[in-house]
Amino acid sequence: MLALSTLVLIIDNMALTVAVPPLSADLGASAQDIQWVLDSYLLVFAGLLLTSGSLGDRFGRRRVMVVGLTLFGASSLLAAFAADPTQLIAARVVMGVGGALIMPSTLSILITVFDDTERPKAMAVWSTAATVGFVGGPVAGGALIA
Repeated sequence: MLALSTLVLIIDNMALTVAVPPLSADLGASAQDIQWVLDSYLLVFAGLLLTSGSLGDRFGRRRVMVVGLTLFGASSLLAAFAADPTQLIAARVVMGVGGALIMPSTLSILITVFDDTERPKAMAVWSTAATVGFVGGPVAGGALIA
């Protein structure tokens, strides 16, 4: 579950980079709109990352991760049906909030659940999922667009 959550976050962002040309044509987006589509997620994600780690400590890592997954999934669905660039940017902002809730929770849960002997294997699985997302994201995005 932890590796899958990380995989989804990374694939989403990597697949989007491949989708920019058809996305701008379908939505009639300007270069500025596309820049906001790409950067709105990253700005919110980076801005809330430390805060969401503290929320996990306060309200429970699992609970924060489930809220993040719910936000990320719902906003991904909204982004898929966006009719104009503004709707897509708003959905990407909410996705950034969800992603910021997910990422620190996955690592924090991984460190607390696995003991000293299992932790290196768990970290390897988590890192492999991230790497697969970086490599597979553009491939998956290209397959979905074609």
